[in-house]
Amino acid sequence: MFAIIEVGGKQYRVTKSDTIEVEKLKVDSDKEIVLDKVLLFCAEKEVKIGQPYLKEVKVIAQVLGQFKAKKVISFKYRRRKASHSKVGHRQQLTRLKIKEIKSG
Repeated sequence: MFAIIEVGGKQYRVTKSDTIEVEKLKVDSDKEIVLDKVLLFCAEKEVKIGQPYLKEVKVIAQVLGQFKAKKVISFKYRRRKASHSKVGHRQQLTRLKIKEIKSG
């Protein structure tokens, strides 16, 4: 059994006991969160597709914590004297552990 959910404008395929990293959510650590933007739900022989979301399917996740990703360097170089720029960025993320997928 799996589901495809939308969090922060991105889509994730999740099953029970998965750990995913999504863009930062305004939720404290060790709290449960209900993700209701479910695009697709698949059990053994049952497939439900939302238009755009499924109202009867919910995904319950536990927030494990907030952290920053590795630094990504953006370096632009042009072939003129002193014409380059270097910028670093660290995206803030939230780590979620999927506890269960409720259908119906």
